Amino acid sequence: MDGAMTARVERVGVEIDDAGLARVTLRRGEAGNAIGLDMARGLLAAARVCARETVRAVLLTGEGKSFCVGGDLREFSQLSGEALEKHLTAVTDALHDALRTFAASDAPVVAAVQGAVAGAGIGLAASADVTLAADDASFTAAYTAIGYSPDAGVSWFLPRLLGPKRALDLLLTNRRVPAAEAAAIGLVTRTAAPGRLAAEAERTAEALRGGPTTAFGATRRLVAAGLTADLGPHLDREARALAAAAASDTGREGVAAFLGKRTPDFTRIPPRP
Repeated sequence: MDGAMTARVERVGVEIDDAGLARVTLRRGEAGNAIGLDMARGLLAAARVCARETVRAVLLTGEGKSFCVGGDLREFSQLSGEALEKHLTAVTDALHDALRTFAASDAPVVAAVQGAVAGAGIGLAASADVTLAADDASFTAAYTAIGYSPDAGVSWFLPRLLGPKRALDLLLTNRRVPAAEAAAIGLVTRTAAPGRLAAEAERTAEALRGGPTTAFGATRRLVAAGLTADLGPHLDREARALAAAAASDTGREGVAAFLGKRTPDFTRIPPRP
């Protein structure tokens, strides 16, 4: 790419720098980055932009006081009956396609979350490979409190991250989980002081941007598959992935650097678009 690439897609901003770091920003801070149809479609468009470009890592953030407070209930309340069902199906179709697109990429995703994180916001935070939370962030499932059931992969991610009992505790009681507890139970990776969150997230994303992107992609897929696979088939899958990685340009560079007692330069090997 020549120069930094910038795209504005509805309520979501996408900036891809020359080094392959994509910054995806929810830009509806005045409404807590609530997800309506425009935001969901914007996230999908952003994910597709990242998939088309030679992106090595993604940094997901939200403008304003809160990362994402969940669905846009004001938007949803304007509709009822079949019209509401069709609208919510359109919202979740776009949002879920965005999650699938990010997950299918080799590029790891880092999320930096602050303030209130609720509903689909928890799904976005949980879907990232590394999730950093400000010390003053809090998490609330919120769905059943308004008579809804989960979306954004929340009912898939939470049992895998927390176990089914803790997941149901959060989903049924809708209790507020402070950042320290979220880190302790595995909902987020680690916490940072509010004034340090952005810098820590940038540092983490930059470090991953310089890493072996194709190996990251293989590792992401192995971990996801291993959650539901039997051991025998998964060992076979690991063996095939390792052999392919070793024979790749990335694997050869890593071994050559190790034997040559130098730092590997994975950035000279373009990631798969």
